[in-house]
Formats: sequence, C-alpha cells, structure tokens
Amino acid sequence: MRSNDLGLQREMRMHQGFDDDNPRGLYFLTDLVNAVHERADVSAADIEELVERHGGPALGLTDTTAQEVREAAGSLAAILDTTDEDQAADAINALLDRYPAQPRLVRLPERRWSLHTRPAGNARPAHWLLSTAALALALWLGERGYCAWGRCAAPGCHRYFIDTGRRSPQRYCSTRCGTRVRVAAHRGRNGR
Repeated sequence: MRSNDLGLQREMRMHQGFDDDNPRGLYFLTDLVNAVHERADVSAADIEELVERHGGPALGLTDTTAQEVREAAGSLAAILDTTDEDQAADAINALLDRYPAQPRLVRLPERRWSLHTRPAGNARPAHWLLSTAALALALWLGERGYCAWGRCAAPGCHRYFIDTGRRSPQRYCSTRCGTRVRVAAHRGRNGR
C-alpha cells in the first residue's frame, strides 16, 4: 500500500474509535472494500496484511483466491451503497443463505470478547469473508435499525465508512473530509 493510504487508514481508525470499539468487525470490511475500490489490483500480500491487522485468520491467498476476495469485496460494496433497510436485509439474508456463518466468541489480544466466524476447513477465503460480512452486517443492521454505513459525501472522496454516531447520520469518512467540505463552503460564502 502507498504510505499516504496507510496514513489515511490510521486517521480513519482513530476517528472511528478502532482501538476502543470495533462495531462487529465492520471496520475490517470497510477497510477491505476501500482498498479494493481504490486499487482493483490490490495484492494478495496487502489483503493478508489487512486481515491480520484486524485480527482475522491467515488466509494463504494465491492469485486466484485473492481475485475471489476482491470480487467478494465488490459484492459487499453493493450492500454498503444501499440505504434502504429492506433491500439491505434482503441482500444480507441472501449472503447468510449462501455463506452460512459459524460464529464463535474470540478474544483477540488486548480486546474484549467478540463474535467471529470460523472458516470451514475447506472453505475458500472469499467464503469466509462473505460469511463474516453477512454476520457482521446483520448484527449491525439489527442493532442500529437502519443502514448505519455509507460513502463519503466529500467531493473527490468515495470511501466507505461505518456510522457509529448516535445523533445525525454520518456523511463523511473522516474528520479530514468533513473539515475540508466545511472550509470550502465557508470560503464559497465569503467569496474567497
């Protein structure tokens, strides 16, 4: 990954409270979808590093299975683009039907117990990803009651994010993008 990508990822994890609270593993999903969206040829090694950083299992990706994971990330992007709860639930249920989750409670170092899916012994990495995503998205939609995710509304930025706010819906992927939009609007009003 490029160094500026890693800096933005660090900022976003800090903004999203990554160290303190990771809602259902969804930061992993948005990081993966963003990585694939920004670089369609993201390497197997970069995907493995991203999974490891989020506490996922070693996937042993090959060129073929990495391509399957990139395609699976595209399927997840379609759900993250959905704002209608009923459509999102239908899409998530379809994933749960096709890729049933085998949930287990897992405690990662220096974190609380959390629900993770266990990859079946013969499951391909994309199967594990889609099963994990379906479970995480289902729990988040059920808990929040609406599609608490989206794409950044800042011009030129189309990164996905998880909305962890409790008041108004989140519009930007990071404080950097929100500030950039507010500054541009202020300058536009003041004729600068």
